[in-house]
Amino acid sequence: MNRQQWLLICPLTMLLVLTAGCDDKPIVTSSPHYVLSATALVESAGDMSLAGTVQSRVTSELSFQTSGRLVSRHVEVGDEIKAGQVLAQLDPLALQFSVQSAQASLQDAQAKLQNAIITEKRQRNLAAVQATSIQDLEVAEQNLSAAQAAVAEAQARLHKADEQLSYAQLKARFSGVVTAVSAEEGQTVAAGQTIVTVAYLDQRDAVIDIPEAALRNITLGYRFEIALQMDPLVKCTGELREISPAADAATRLRRVKIAIIDAPAQFRLGSVVTAIPQGVTNSLPHPLFVPASAILERLQQHFVWVIDPASLTVNLRRVQIIASPRRETVQVVSGLQEGEQIVIAGVHSLQPGQKIRTERVSPL
Repeated sequence: MNRQQWLLICPLTMLLVLTAGCDDKPIVTSSPHYVLSATALVESAGDMSLAGTVQSRVTSELSFQTSGRLVSRHVEVGDEIKAGQVLAQLDPLALQFSVQSAQASLQDAQAKLQNAIITEKRQRNLAAVQATSIQDLEVAEQNLSAAQAAVAEAQARLHKADEQLSYAQLKARFSGVVTAVSAEEGQTVAAGQTIVTVAYLDQRDAVIDIPEAALRNITLGYRFEIALQMDPLVKCTGELREISPAADAATRLRRVKIAIIDAPAQFRLGSVVTAIPQGVTNSLPHPLFVPASAILERLQQHFVWVIDPASLTVNLRRVQIIASPRRETVQVVSGLQEGEQIVIAGVHSLQPGQKIRTERVSPL
């Protein structure tokens, strides 16, 4: 074999060897995916509690009945007020002028009435001795009637002007606490514009948003034990007095109002409280809660990854959920059973049938 033939055969041989080596490349299998998991558990009936806030049953937005310039406001948010207390005042100058004008009109009408009385009396005396005509007497009587009507009209205008002058002061209709102010000194306000908002303190409610399922066995009149979350030892009794006729469109929760009976002083407006049904906890449905991070949303549908404990693989399952009173969780209505193990972290990086390795966290 000459030199040129060797140079042609050698590269061809090396190419065949490399090609054969590529066919024998080993297949690399992917390692199990690492996820966090937890066991889905229902909330026990004894732990069934509802969180809400204390609100006043009666809240009134106070405003002036006439327009004007606000010259003073005597209250701030949080101030306790008494019935009849002056809260704010308008510039009364224009209203005072109206009162003075009405007083002057009344005095003029009264003077004309006195003159009409004298004239009518004189004409009547002259008619008695036939010294004047019947027509003159009738005219005097008509003038007297008109003067009396003018006095009544002037008195009504004066009463109206006095009443409008009283509108310059905004007074509290009942005792309570100021929850909002909506106008400042120097501002020109219109009639009916809200100046301050006052909440009545004697009647307070615990306002709670709860799932519709919890209302299946609860009706108006049910009693609740209401405790202050900051100090659970401070508690009282409440009675369910109102249930919203429709669920909220976004959260699917129903708002209920529980009348607080003999509320302690610590139950201030806005305080967070916990309400526990009395005597009906055993009949309440047991809600199944899962962390919000476990929910995978696709095309406006909700899914969870359910773990097969035998093969350590995951399968995607559709569930129906509603909002939960607790922000970090959602309530599962259907599609998941108590005791099933689900993935609560890494839900966006899994595939059906994928092998996993889990780290358990505390039960839900």
